[in-house]
Amino acid sequence: MGLGMTNGIAIALFLCIVGFFALDHFVLHWEAGVFVARKALDLIQTMAFWR
Repeated sequence: MGLGMTNGIAIALFLCIVGFFALDHFVLHWEAGVFVARKALDLIQTMAFWR
């Protein structure tokens, strides 16, 4: 038995991702993406500082 991704797992993952973006659009007005992008930039700057 392999541990690879089956079609069922791929479809469930796809539906979760699409559901997240739909929720983000209708409820949060695209704020989740902006929040994640800002935190990613903060992480990059912190890692550059400690380099």
